[in-house]
Amino acid sequence: MELKGIHHVSALTAKAPENYHFYTKILGMRLIKKTVNQDNISVYHLFYGDEIGNPGTEVTFFEIPNAARTHEGTNSISELSLRVKNDNALVFWQKRFKELNIEHGEMTDRFNRKALPFRDFEGQRLVLVSDENNEGGRGGKPWDRSPIPAEYGILGLGPVKLTVRDLSLTADNLTNILGFREKGKYPSGQGEIVVYETGEGGTGAEVHIEERNDLPKERLGRGGVHHVAFRVKDEEEMQQWVKKIKAAHIPNSGFVDRFYFRSLYFREPNGILFELATDGPGFDTDEEFEHLGESLALPPFLEDKRSIIEAKLKPLDTSN
Repeated sequence: MELKGIHHVSALTAKAPENYHFYTKILGMRLIKKTVNQDNISVYHLFYGDEIGNPGTEVTFFEIPNAARTHEGTNSISELSLRVKNDNALVFWQKRFKELNIEHGEMTDRFNRKALPFRDFEGQRLVLVSDENNEGGRGGKPWDRSPIPAEYGILGLGPVKLTVRDLSLTADNLTNILGFREKGKYPSGQGEIVVYETGEGGTGAEVHIEERNDLPKERLGRGGVHHVAFRVKDEEEMQQWVKKIKAAHIPNSGFVDRFYFRSLYFREPNGILFELATDGPGFDTDEEFEHLGESLALPPFLEDKRSIIEAKLKPLDTSN
């Protein structure tokens, strides 16, 4: 029962068409699934990833039309990162962001990695990180039809940053419940950030935690992150995690079948939503590899509601 790394990160957008354009045309990721939020079938749930949406490469968005902006603060997933092959790829992206007027910062060093912070059109806090010194798990494979040259393409998710009021509470949950181990620390503008890792470790298996007592609690909206999911090998192991979380008396969702993977949800002590998600069955379960994300995909348990669902959704052309 060892978590293998980060599975996916889910965020909020108010504008699905602009979101699709930014993550596919600007960042070059592949839309691997256009579906609906299974807990609110009136809105889109968009999944972006590598060529087939391998676990550890997925950034997903719930569309909440007219959502207010995020008011940044503590007890939040305050930054997500995306992996690229090497330091030279960051030079490419720095130039691209400048040419396209994408908000970005200067290249920095973070925990022995080069990093390039930037924001999407709704202020989502993102950073590109170099895999040049990575000694842990490997990233994914960019889609060969991406507008970004393969040598510079996004390989998947890097470290997720949490900002919390009480680091000890979240650290205890990560280490004593989820089996993470402390890897080290690095300085930030407000103190130190503590790094925890799981599985093989490395870029795709880290959580970075910043303790801040000078900020209000974050108010989540567009441009904010809803939850982070960690990788579980398979459904059999997931059932063991369900028992473990229950035995620890942590309020949780119980086993949830998302069709493309199986899940378990709970909140860590500072209130951040964690998900455990299985590596399979995968996103090509109901669509051919060549046509992932082109049409509205619904799991079997929602198929009988297709006409109702499609009537409520605004058309979103993802065929090119």
